Amino acid sequence: MTFIKTLDNNQIYLKDWGQGSLVVLIHGWPLSADSWDDIGMKLAEAGHRVIAYDRRGFGRSSQPWDGYDYDSLADDLVAVLDYAAQDKAAIVGFSMGGGEVARYLSRHGSKKISKAVLIASILPFRLQTEDNPAGTPQAKFDKTAHAIRSDRALFFQGFFKDFFGVAETSQPVSTELLEWARSIAMQASVKATLSCLTSFSSTDFRKDLAAFDVPTLFIHGTEDLTVPIESSSRLAAAAIPQASLLEYPGAPHGLFATEKDRLAKDLIQFFKK
Repeated sequence: MTFIKTLDNNQIYLKDWGQGSLVVLIHGWPLSADSWDDIGMKLAEAGHRVIAYDRRGFGRSSQPWDGYDYDSLADDLVAVLDYAAQDKAAIVGFSMGGGEVARYLSRHGSKKISKAVLIASILPFRLQTEDNPAGTPQAKFDKTAHAIRSDRALFFQGFFKDFFGVAETSQPVSTELLEWARSIAMQASVKATLSCLTSFSSTDFRKDLAAFDVPTLFIHGTEDLTVPIESSSRLAAAAIPQASLLEYPGAPHGLFATEKDRLAKDLIQFFKK
């Protein structure tokens, strides 16, 4: 098992697979690097070095009390890239991980970055405000936090059904995969789970979009119930001159599982350009 130290002396667990041009995979809330395993295998087999890491507070990484703001999370990505010791990397952020991509670029620049990919990303701003009417009301995030505090395991049972698009007439993933996802989520500290909920729901990334000066690809499902595409990737992609958006018709939030073959193919093609 590989662990590295962050700038504030926490331990980050990571997987380092394959050889070739570097791709760094940043997972979503409330999962871990394990959620990238299938995609990571396909990328490594296609000739890439793939690093996926557990965000602080999640999976096998340290569970500090503080440091779940996006500045700190972006600085953890600095430590990952320093460990990798390669000149350039493509960075891929899923859901909450899209925020780390944006904040890294605005905070540290693109000197070490070749390309950026944001999958089912929370950008540009999740919270509903007077100048962001398409966002989600604060009351909904408060309800989520209350449910996590009350019965985290029960909350995740329902959460992951929406996450992967499971309904009475649709079963795109197995019951076993749903149970696996919930078990990963339960590995995280409650503090990290709640603090990251606050961070991704309240951080305004609209000013960070100007820092995207590398080729950027957005990928998002049109039936995403967790992060609706019309209030996220469609807005963010339109605000970045060198960005393109791939919409997956009918796809839910959890693209890494429900659309893994297409997703891997699209990533490999984008990295070749």
